[in-house]
Amino acid sequence: MKKGTLLLFILLGLYVLQGCNIARHLPAGEKLYDGTDIKVEADSTVSKKEREQIESRLSELARPKPNKKLFGFPYKVGLYYFIGEPKKDSGFRAWARRKFGEQPVLASARALSSNAALWTAFLENEGYFRSAVTGDLVEEGYKARGVYQVQVPQRYLIDSVTYLTDSTPLQPAMKAIEKRSLLKKDNPYRFEVIKLERERIADALRRQGYFYFQPDYLAILADSVVGNHRTRLYIAVKPETPRAALLPYSIRDLYIYPNYSLTGNVGDTALNRSYQFEDFRIVDPAGLFNPKLFREVVAVQPGRRYSSRAQDLTLSRFINVGSFKFVRSRFEPDQEGDSAVLDVHYYLTPYPKKSVRLEIAGTSRSNNLVGSQLTVSWRNRNALGRSELLSINANAGIEFQVGARGQGVTNYRYGIQGSLTFPRLVSPIPIRYYRRSQVLPKTTVTLGYDLIVRGDYYNLNSFLTTFGYTWRSRQRSEHIFQPFNINYVRPSNYGEKFFLLEEDPTTRQQYINIYRSEQLILSSLYTYNLSSSPRTVSRYTYRLTFNAEPAGNLAAMMVNKRNELGKEVIFGVPYSQYVRFDLDSRHFLRVAPSLTWANRIFAGVGIPYGNSNQLPFVKQYFVGGANSLRAFRPRAVGPGVYTRNTDGIVQLQDGGGDIKLEANTEFRPRINQYLQGALFLDVGNVWMYSDESTYGFGTTFRKDFYKQLAVGTGVGLRLDLSYFVVRFDLAFPLRKPWLPEGARWVADEIALGNRAWRRDNLILNVAVGYPF
Repeated sequence: MKKGTLLLFILLGLYVLQGCNIARHLPAGEKLYDGTDIKVEADSTVSKKEREQIESRLSELARPKPNKKLFGFPYKVGLYYFIGEPKKDSGFRAWARRKFGEQPVLASARALSSNAALWTAFLENEGYFRSAVTGDLVEEGYKARGVYQVQVPQRYLIDSVTYLTDSTPLQPAMKAIEKRSLLKKDNPYRFEVIKLERERIADALRRQGYFYFQPDYLAILADSVVGNHRTRLYIAVKPETPRAALLPYSIRDLYIYPNYSLTGNVGDTALNRSYQFEDFRIVDPAGLFNPKLFREVVAVQPGRRYSSRAQDLTLSRFINVGSFKFVRSRFEPDQEGDSAVLDVHYYLTPYPKKSVRLEIAGTSRSNNLVGSQLTVSWRNRNALGRSELLSINANAGIEFQVGARGQGVTNYRYGIQGSLTFPRLVSPIPIRYYRRSQVLPKTTVTLGYDLIVRGDYYNLNSFLTTFGYTWRSRQRSEHIFQPFNINYVRPSNYGEKFFLLEEDPTTRQQYINIYRSEQLILSSLYTYNLSSSPRTVSRYTYRLTFNAEPAGNLAAMMVNKRNELGKEVIFGVPYSQYVRFDLDSRHFLRVAPSLTWANRIFAGVGIPYGNSNQLPFVKQYFVGGANSLRAFRPRAVGPGVYTRNTDGIVQLQDGGGDIKLEANTEFRPRINQYLQGALFLDVGNVWMYSDESTYGFGTTFRKDFYKQLAVGTGVGLRLDLSYFVVRFDLAFPLRKPWLPEGARWVADEIALGNRAWRRDNLILNVAVGYPF
């Protein structure tokens, strides 16, 4: 107690001495500005919430901002004077003063009048007409605070909105625009909304052909003499508006230069060598592009009114189609009789048609396997003349497990994949899609082969081919439909170590599963993605992904041959039968400017039937690892109460289940521009749908599933490097589902100071990107 009292007196003494030190160094007659006090005296019609919002906004607008404080003490000013005046600007003292110190912010009567004028204007713009702001400097010692009294009268509401455009050529266009006005009767008068309304009207007019119209050509007048604190708004076109802005323009001719060089001259574009395709003039002497491509990309149509929306879509599609590095447009106005017309020129600078890229990368997977990979990519951005992207990738890599203590398995991976993507829907059946999307629908065909050499155990061969479509039905919703997915998985080259697994009772069933894992998966996949608007200013955003995958139905109707195990086969290979559904729901709430609350809920179920007792390994769900339950090693949880080797050593990469439930919640405070923190809680497990032959009793999904949930928590640090995020998450378990009932909660066993506990429970996850 005596030591604590002595320390308190020492701190108080230092505080007083530093205060005297700051007072001694301040310029004569000056006071250190200590902050702002605002007292809002509002009319009885102004609600408590409105008063709080006014006070908060005025505090944000207040200038100057006082020096930073620690326990009420301006410590940076103290350090500024303690370090002292440097002799030269480039020395250590100068650097330390800039880094750790802060010049004193002095109180000023001029700031009082500036704040009063600024706040009065703000209140007027918010509809609190005839507001009054007064302020004084209240001195205390070497400090002074700005104390303000703010008189807030009753707020003005909008009484009516009138568009004065009957005498202008815009009158027909404005009639349709009026219906979606942001200015509504009985809404509060707000100057910010008035500005947004001007921009909305101008944008709507440009979409209707008024190419030169700008928001500044509109005047919005307010008449507050109505009485009863209401105001009438009048929207009119300024008389000095240029005549060209009042005319609707139509598109006359449209020229496309798909092989334009940035070093060329606009006048040297070989117009005399252009040719007509439908409504376009194409200037492509080399014939690099099939003109049908531009029918799908260009939304601006000759013979129709100019539309800014169609222009934006056209530019975005030219960029997103993938063949063009730079896109520029030019408009030439002209008069054709009584009509105003525009000639449009699109100058497109293509990427090199073919390219080769070599990549050497380090890899880190969720099961603690790390290594390196070499990838050679060859791309043709215009394979068939209509911006089709042909890609061929070949890769080779090696992976080994960190922390395996010499018992892990080294994997060698080899693969080659080819894909052809069409920027359109190649389908005999019409598919409806969102015509205003900035990204064209796509058709993709892929073909690939992967070989994994698992040390002295076995090789795993995988052949995959897919055919599918991607399109948008709305701006925020995306559909992916792959009617054909063929995946052939075949183990081979069994080694001596693999056959030894049969002798171990703990690995015998897994040995059997691998030995019989040759499978043919014939499936269809449908994916639906829904997200909040990318332009939203809301504090809440979300992303939803739903997948549905049936497999083996068509094969079951076409074949009836069986092997010696009673499984139906195609060319001697058993095929899988199942239906699989899952939903990934992610929600983000910006609690404060520097704090985000992120949440994810994942639910998936696979129902094997007919030819299958469980989902194929490549289709199963897994729990544990850097992007799942971070307090548990990869695939160390489940199914159900099953316990496996939890020391993190990966040998067979088995495990997983037909059903998965997982929930994650995480607070993400931003520390500075580059650093973010995290505090998270993860819950989940996997279960078998009905088969207990592999993992035993307690591994299938039951109504008391919640008793088998694993729970983990931890903290994280993220390094934000703009292009990617490096993540460090340190976690430990709170609940272990494989323990006996009544002993599964292990929070009371936490012992951070115990080395054995740390070794068995602390998990450090290092990954790239956010977990969700």
